[in-house]
Amino acid sequence: MTIPARNDVFHALDQGLAAAVAAAGPSVVHVSRPRSGGTGIAWAADLVVTSSFHTPDRTRVGIPAADGSGELQFFDAEVIGRDPGTDVAVLRVPGAALTPATPRELTGLGVGNLALAIGRPGRSARASLRAIGVLGPEVRTPYGGRLDHHVESDRQIPRGFAGGPLIDGDGAVIGMNTRTLLRGTDLAVPVATLRRVVDELVAHGGVRRGYLGVGAFSVTLPGAVKGALVASLDDGGPAATAGLLVGDVITSLAGDPITGPDDLREAIGDRAGEVVAIAVIRAGVAQTLSATIGSKS
Repeated sequence: MTIPARNDVFHALDQGLAAAVAAAGPSVVHVSRPRSGGTGIAWAADLVVTSSFHTPDRTRVGIPAADGSGELQFFDAEVIGRDPGTDVAVLRVPGAALTPATPRELTGLGVGNLALAIGRPGRSARASLRAIGVLGPEVRTPYGGRLDHHVESDRQIPRGFAGGPLIDGDGAVIGMNTRTLLRGTDLAVPVATLRRVVDELVAHGGVRRGYLGVGAFSVTLPGAVKGALVASLDDGGPAATAGLLVGDVITSLAGDPITGPDDLREAIGDRAGEVVAIAVIRAGVAQTLSATIGSKS
């Protein structure tokens, strides 16, 4: 077997990375923000995905000219929906002819694979080489959101890159870069999450969270049984309608064990509209009730 010369390997990598940036570049847009420029991803012909935290309700979006001149064409844009839980905002850009990005699922990727963060805080696209540092299962954010996977690159993204894409070696988008969801951690909101959240934002203007209508705190019963003690009920809320009472101890919901309020919030978070079984202990007797989870944006 012939081993390629080192300069050939370097040249192939060099050219491949440049080609990836060139492929992704037309879908990476400039988003005007107070005191600095930011980045967004063209998601559809008139929709841009970007960072919710950094973007005002009304802004301007700079789109790369189709002639390859490097000039930007600016359009007025408006936020049509936000999800602070995943730091995703969707902008509608009337009159624009955006070049939608090519999305990529995480299948086939692993820790150590090379990736590029792309930003357009100014006129031109910028790139930052990195590796996938963490690739893990679903993660909940402190702001109530759910990321389908934990995707983290190996170092901090540059200023102005938040809201822009993390791409693979072919220029396909792995996720949207964010610096705000977990303190000290630069995540990429994966494509599976972006699809789910964008659909909700376009349809409803917000992401509907599960709502049960209870106030609860952690309790441990005799026998070391843990649960969420119902301390209050919203009048007419899903829990009250289902027949829950103050003093009930919720021990499971839809088969998920409940040990306190945090478990309860997670269990209902993505179940808006679902009919679920709620296991409770009432005056020392185990019961199962049926409830329809409500929703709140």
